[in-house]
Amino acid sequence: MGNPMTISPQFVTEAGQDALSDSARNHLWMHFTRHSVYYEGHNVPIIVRGEGCYIYDDRGRRYFDGLAGLFTVQAGHGRKELAEAAARQAEQLAFFPLWSYAHPTAIELAERLAHYAPGDLNRIFFTTGGGEAVETAWKVAKQFFKLTGRPNKTKVISRNIAYHGTPHGALSITGIPPAKEPFEPLVPGAVKVPNTNFYRAPEHLRDDEKSFGIWAADRIAEAIEFEGPDTVAAVFLEPVQNSGGCFPPPPGYLERVREICDRYDVLMVADETINAFGRIGDMFAMSRYQVTPDIITTAKGLTSGYSPLGCMIASDRIFEPFKYGTTSFLHGFTFGGHPVSTAVALANLDIFEREDLNGHVRRNEGAFYSTLSKLKDLPIVGDVRGAGYFYGIELVKDKVTRETFNDDEAERLLRGFLSKALFDSGLYCRADDRGDPVIQLAPPLIAGQAEFDEIEQILRSVLTEAWSIL
Repeated sequence: MGNPMTISPQFVTEAGQDALSDSARNHLWMHFTRHSVYYEGHNVPIIVRGEGCYIYDDRGRRYFDGLAGLFTVQAGHGRKELAEAAARQAEQLAFFPLWSYAHPTAIELAERLAHYAPGDLNRIFFTTGGGEAVETAWKVAKQFFKLTGRPNKTKVISRNIAYHGTPHGALSITGIPPAKEPFEPLVPGAVKVPNTNFYRAPEHLRDDEKSFGIWAADRIAEAIEFEGPDTVAAVFLEPVQNSGGCFPPPPGYLERVREICDRYDVLMVADETINAFGRIGDMFAMSRYQVTPDIITTAKGLTSGYSPLGCMIASDRIFEPFKYGTTSFLHGFTFGGHPVSTAVALANLDIFEREDLNGHVRRNEGAFYSTLSKLKDLPIVGDVRGAGYFYGIELVKDKVTRETFNDDEAERLLRGFLSKALFDSGLYCRADDRGDPVIQLAPPLIAGQAEFDEIEQILRSVLTEAWSIL
């Protein structure tokens, strides 16, 4: 609906009052942003500080960070030990590439991630973010099959509305048409199948979540058969899909996808850019769901956002043909596995273990869901779904029929009212229409019941007002 990849400004002040905002307006090209609003008399919102679960703007106002920055600040804002880890490493070795060389923090972090990862996923290829990790995984899949005598296996299958990044390959895997149209033609060979939004399941499956999951998984087998098993290299999926509003995997779904990939000799790639590092209550969501993929891609929470870092984690089987002769993977990034970033990641993982952040999420996820579910008594709230500390609230016009909003209505609701109203009320989160209109919540993993109550109270007030003006 509308322009689903555009982030709306959430804080408006009188124009011309702030030199820093004026400078941003004139020189900064912001990501996923409609810049026109800043030439219509509005200031750029400027965040200057973070502490715990809260962020502060340049006017001194405090906001609850209901999105952990961008599904990223797992350990919370203001962790001095992470800043200190970065400073120590920068003093000792500020930069060196991983192009035929190594440095200690990259080695230590790779071993540690291999220890956390499920099964035999023991080989870590560092990037600077999740989109790069997805790009890496597709290229690895293609070369793997070329090296093992199946050069025609190049296509990938992913799910409708799923977001997998912005590089050309990753964007091809992404299932959001309006996000791709400005940049077409993209990389060919990316096929889409249904996602796991049980709230929007076919009517004959809405009362049976497991049957819906098997149905959705079988659409992957159907796509492989249609394309030809000898042409399909990989299936990409997030264990809990982000875009569209937090779709958890139905019971049996991931197991069935694993079976299908094995049957057709297709790689199963779990994109855990968001899901990993505590968001679903484990270092890796696939570990919690007890299904082992061939590859995991991840980023974000690996450093709690304190320094850019991502990685692809591949199984021993995938790496095997790269070990011999003159073979190499002709792919890399200058800043992939940066010494400062890997040092910060190690310190971040120390916090995870010392404070048992994964256990904290598992112990409190039920309370978070129950608190958000109170909002179901509002006429505008159709569904609350997700897992761990990762939830979406789907907004509807009619709860009985599940009727959604048209494009114009969604534009007025999300960008015309909700984004600004939520921020003005002290809650930074995402009002998103990549699919049906939703509000997404992914707070820092240190949040507890007091923070859940604060989120619910702000949402209740703003959503009640939103319904009254529709």
